Amino acid sequence: MRNDRERIRDILEAIERIERYVPDGPPRFEQDELLQTWMVHHIQIIGEAARKLSDSLRNNHPEIPWPQIITMRNVLVHDYFGLDLQEVWMTVERDIPDLKPKIQAILQEVEDPS
Repeated sequence: MRNDRERIRDILEAIERIERYVPDGPPRFEQDELLQTWMVHHIQIIGEAARKLSDSLRNNHPEIPWPQIITMRNVLVHDYFGLDLQEVWMTVERDIPDLKPKIQAILQEVEDPS
């Protein structure tokens, strides 16, 4: 069973994989189905890892919008054919950069709790 530290690492790794393609911008994202699938997949990983974090970790970090992250994952998984690619890109461009330093801080905390 994966622990919180591993799940936080999963989130950070997914963020870093998303970041590889953000500089290519919206035009490439809109035209490249493989890139769209890549971004959606890694946002799903973020949401799934967030969903499986312990309640205590999530409660100790209210600065992270856990419910919204998990809801986004649920929409992507269960309403895939109703997917709004513009919303996905906005998440990638706006929310992911804000999330990364917060996740890095949590990772540091769980790796060195002293």
